[in-house]
Amino acid sequence: MLFKDTLIQAIGAISAQRLRAALIILAMGIGVASVTVLTALGESARSYIVNEFEALGTHLVIVLPGRTETTGGQPPLFGETPRDLTLEDAEALSRSHHIAAIAPLTIGSAPVSTQGLERETNIFGSTYALRRVRHLTIAQGSFLPKMDANKAMPVCVIGQTVREQLFAEQPALGQWLRINDRRFRVIGVLASEGQSIGVDFDEMVIIPVASAQALFDTRSLFRILVETKSKQSMYQAIDEINSIIKARHEGEDDITLITQDSVVNTFDKILAVLTLAVVSIAGISLVVAGVLVMNVMLVSVTQRTAEVGLLKALGATQRQLQGLFLTEAAILSLAGAVLGLLLGQATLATLEAAYPNFPVQLPAWALLAALGVSLFTGLVFGVLPARKAAKLNPIAALAKK
Repeated sequence: MLFKDTLIQAIGAISAQRLRAALIILAMGIGVASVTVLTALGESARSYIVNEFEALGTHLVIVLPGRTETTGGQPPLFGETPRDLTLEDAEALSRSHHIAAIAPLTIGSAPVSTQGLERETNIFGSTYALRRVRHLTIAQGSFLPKMDANKAMPVCVIGQTVREQLFAEQPALGQWLRINDRRFRVIGVLASEGQSIGVDFDEMVIIPVASAQALFDTRSLFRILVETKSKQSMYQAIDEINSIIKARHEGEDDITLITQDSVVNTFDKILAVLTLAVVSIAGISLVVAGVLVMNVMLVSVTQRTAEVGLLKALGATQRQLQGLFLTEAAILSLAGAVLGLLLGQATLATLEAAYPNFPVQLPAWALLAALGVSLFTGLVFGVLPARKAAKLNPIAALAKK
């Protein structure tokens, strides 16, 4: 038998049992679609988080008060309270030659109002360096002026949502905005930034850090954002930050430093494990489809005993008969894979339309892997029926005609 003859024979056998073939293709298609969709979602989640953190900058260091890393056991109930970070601590970091910009942060929530309109919003206290560190864009006016961080000034920069809700009918620049019992003049409006790592700058009001400390009656900082001069100098900067703060805090190592790379790597590892887990679960459906292929092919061997006996009587070898049934299994598997990919792409297109802000993408390796795995599954589970058919005695098989 030539390969062409084997292919024609396999297609003819499939066409003779269309319902059976359709069920096998559907089962295989559902399995491939499940693997495809779950792989795409896992990979898209990983890419989304990585892109979110990359938007913060390629060499950002976040300084947090207190140690979040422990050596085991419960934290103490009394004493050993983390020392607050202050503006003096932030200014001391400027001694490092590896640091390009420092943005101290004080964060709080307060009512903002103007001309009878009022809403609760988040208040960011920082300096002019925040624009560089967080890559903010100004749509109108200017950002916070460059001045001493200890100097309070009644000026503010607002987000797009705040502008639309409080200054919808008039220009916002130059208007007075009341925050709690203090007034601030609007000097700038941010371009629409959307959410970034849980922070929505569209609903933000940014004021000088000293003004925020006076507003919330505190001297402590929520965070200190540090941008190093280069990615290569980041680790030297981390060592200098630790030594500078430790010297200022009476020799105590009471801060935690978070780098963008460490956060991205952590999320990358977590999402890689989760993706592998969900894809493995979805792979069970492919195994089920493979079992279905095997069972149906075994039934087919029983039904086509006379046909197999005739082929062997005409000189077909065991290898050729195995190739015949494996070709049939391969055709069914590939047809199921194509159906599964179409179903998967349709599902991903629907998800992308429903959630336009979430980038849904299927990597090329996942596409090839889905095709390969489905074909491999069909062939593996088609081996037993093929071997059974090849071992039939031609005389006994013809006798069952």
